[in-house]
Amino acid sequence: MSVPRPISPARALLTTAAAAALALTWSGSAAAQQGPTTVEPAGAAFEASLSGTATFTAGSVVVTCRASSTSPGNGNNLVPEAPDNHNADGAVSGPINAPNFTNCSTNVPFVYATVTVNDPVWQMSMQYGSPTTGTMEIPAGGIVVTTSGLSSCTATVSPNGPVGISGTWTNGNPASTLAFDTSAPVAVTGGFGCPVNATQAPFKATYAVTNTDDPSAPITVTN
Repeated sequence: MSVPRPISPARALLTTAAAAALALTWSGSAAAQQGPTTVEPAGAAFEASLSGTATFTAGSVVVTCRASSTSPGNGNNLVPEAPDNHNADGAVSGPINAPNFTNCSTNVPFVYATVTVNDPVWQMSMQYGSPTTGTMEIPAGGIVVTTSGLSSCTATVSPNGPVGISGTWTNGNPASTLAFDTSAPVAVTGGFGCPVNATQAPFKATYAVTNTDDPSAPITVTN
């Protein structure tokens, strides 16, 4: 194996950190998209589960996670009760349980990753528009990815403070979707092969969002 191989895996896992961070964020800057928003059904509990795989790419290295989700519990993952599920002046917001990330692998032998979520509750806001977006606020240092094997690195998502990550929302039945094609800020530490100068990492994934109280009544975002 050539010397650059350890470097690429490190970069791949850097992207994994971004993935985790993005993994369940609900969109860009709600503040920049003012306008009425209504999320329905009011009071419904929702779950967001990865549809397919989440893929993180760095050069020729691909990191794939096959499972990621956030589920209702502890009073989180709930559409606000009426009238708070409507905002005439902007986004509708609320807390969600931080997503998990499991069953991840790389296309490079002997490189392994562990994804840790440091804050159990994140904030989410939905904003109707063109496109409709969701904004997930990742707490400072909310996701940490460590690598082992050929490269030993630590990648921290949103290292300097809370960060909003963008995804595009599409109403559907029985599941609406939240699709990410973006990047997240990261800080990387470690020894040889760790991309310590990297500040951003790309992430692509699509989540299916369903109403766990009544699957026949989809979670929708309108004006």
